[in-house]
Amino acid sequence: MKDNITRRHFLERASLAGAGLSLALPQVGGRSGTALAAEAALGKPAKLGGTPACSGPWPGWPVYDGTEEKALLGTLHSGHWYRGSGKAVVSFENAFANLNGAKHCLATACGSAALTTALGALDIGPGDEVIIPPYTFVATYNVVVLNYALPVFVDSDLESFQIDADKVEAAITKDTKVIMPVHIGGSPANMDRILEVAGKRNIPVVEDACQAHLAEWRGRKLGTLGLAGCFSFQASKNLNSGEGGAVLTNDPQFAETCYTFHNQGRARAVSGYNFTYSGTRGSNLRLCEFQGSLLIAQMTRLIEQSNRRNENALYLSKLLSGIPGIKPAKLYDGTTRSAWHLYMFRYDPAQFAGLPRGEFIAALGAEGVPASPGYGVMNKDDYVSGLAKNKHFLKLYGEKRLKEWLDRNQSLTQNDKVCEQAVWFTQNMLLAERSQMDQIADAIRKIQKHSAELAKA
Repeated sequence: MKDNITRRHFLERASLAGAGLSLALPQVGGRSGTALAAEAALGKPAKLGGTPACSGPWPGWPVYDGTEEKALLGTLHSGHWYRGSGKAVVSFENAFANLNGAKHCLATACGSAALTTALGALDIGPGDEVIIPPYTFVATYNVVVLNYALPVFVDSDLESFQIDADKVEAAITKDTKVIMPVHIGGSPANMDRILEVAGKRNIPVVEDACQAHLAEWRGRKLGTLGLAGCFSFQASKNLNSGEGGAVLTNDPQFAETCYTFHNQGRARAVSGYNFTYSGTRGSNLRLCEFQGSLLIAQMTRLIEQSNRRNENALYLSKLLSGIPGIKPAKLYDGTTRSAWHLYMFRYDPAQFAGLPRGEFIAALGAEGVPASPGYGVMNKDDYVSGLAKNKHFLKLYGEKRLKEWLDRNQSLTQNDKVCEQAVWFTQNMLLAERSQMDQIADAIRKIQKHSAELAKA
C-alpha cells in the first residue's frame, strides 16, 4: 500500500510539474517540504497522533503597511472627514468604476447599504417579490424584508453552489419586481440564463456581487451585467475597509436615484443648508472619507492579490479533483474568472468510510488546515420561517399567503444537499505559497487513508 501511494503522489506531482506548475516546498529541519508532505500523507493523521500536514501559518488578513497609515493620517489631518467635504470617496468611486468598466459607482456604508440603496431606488415595497437564492449570507434576505417585500427563494445548483438559473423563470409572478442573483464565493451565477429570463419579462437584475470583486463573466466584470451590482468591503472581503460598500451601474438616471436615496433624499446638486428633497423615501447610507482613503490604499494590492488567489485556486482544484469524494464547486462555461472569496467544495462521507463532515473538518483543523461547513439551511431557519408570524407581514399579506410562502420555501432539495456537503476555505488561505496548496491536498489524502480509524476514534 505504501508503494502505491508513493507512486501515485510521484505521478501526480510529475504531471503537474510537466504542466509548468512549481511544486517546490520549504526546507524544514533539514528535510525538503516535499519529503515532509509525503511523510505526512503516509503517516497517521494529526488527530491520531501524527504530524500535521501543514507546516506553517496561513497569511493573515487584512494586509496593510505604511500606505494605509499615510492615507488615514492624511484624511485625519485634512479635517475633511465626511462625504462632500473631502475628495477620497469620490476618488475611490471613480477608480472602482474604471477598474470594473462601469460608468457609475456610488460608495455606501456597507454591502447591505448598497443592496438597500439599489432596492430603494427601485422603490421596492409591500406586495413586491424579489427572487433570491437560499445559499447566501442573511443580508441578501434582510434587505428584502426590511422593505416589507417578500423574498422568493429559488433552489441552488448542487454542482456550482449558485442559484439554479433554470428554475428562476418558474418562480416569477405578477408581483416579481427584481431578480437578485448572488455570486456566492465570488464565482459567477449563470448570467446568460438569468439575463435572458429577466429580459423576456422586463424585470431588473440587481447582482449581489458582495463577494465577487474582479470576477468576470465572458470578459465583463460582475456587477456590470444587470441594472446594478452591489459590493461589500466588510473586513473579510477581498477589498476591505472594515465596513463599506458600493453600487455599480451603467444607467445614469438610476445612479442619480441611488445617490438621492442614500443621501436622505437629497440630490447630488443639493448641499449646505438647502433642505430640498426628492422622491418619497431615503436614508443615510453614505461612506465616510476615512473609509474612502483606506479603500484607495487597499486597491494598490487588489489585482496582485486577485491573481495569486486565482492561480492557487485553479491549482488546488486540479489536486482535489483527483481525490474521490471531494468535488470542487463547478465554474460555469461563461466564467472568465472567479474572485475566490471562498474556495468551496462538496464532501462525500461515503468515500471516507462514513466519516461525518464535522469530524472531517475537525481532522483538517488538526492538520493545520482551517475549514468551515459554510452556511446553514437559511430558508428553514427560525429567523426566516418566523416571518410568517410577523405581525406587520400578517397585516400586509394575510395568513394564507404567508403559509403558501412558507410551504414553498421548504422544498429546496438541492440547497439542502449543498448545506449538508459544503466545505469552505477562506480567501486569505489562497494568498499562501503554492506549497501550502499541496499540503491541503496531502492532508485530505491522509484523512481519507485513515478515515475508518478516524470514524471509530
